[in-house]
Amino acid sequence: MTQGHTITIEESTEQVRVVHKGQVLAESSRPLVLHETGCPPRYYLPPQDVRTDLLTPSDSHTVCPFKGTASYWSLPDAPDLVWAYPDPLPEVAGIKDHLCFYDTQVVGGAA
Repeated sequence: MTQGHTITIEESTEQVRVVHKGQVLAESSRPLVLHETGCPPRYYLPPQDVRTDLLTPSDSHTVCPFKGTASYWSLPDAPDLVWAYPDPLPEVAGIKDHLCFYDTQVVGGAA
């Protein structure tokens, strides 16, 4: 990690829902919350809690020096809406294959 840059990952029991144009794309009570310096908290959801049948793999990839190479998925009207790290760097191995959306809603507090 770069001096002063930190990433922490914690398990949560918050209820997280992802809705796009009225359609629920994901709902999870077992998200991982990733806190990264300079970024808002991001919820990484297990693939079993995501409607992956609605998503199409994208050709897009980005490289984060702290997490690795991200792969993206799209909806017909929402390109690159969701991403995951299929082979994350060892420091963030916990997020492997979990899916993250740009817009999530926390609908309930921690249990």
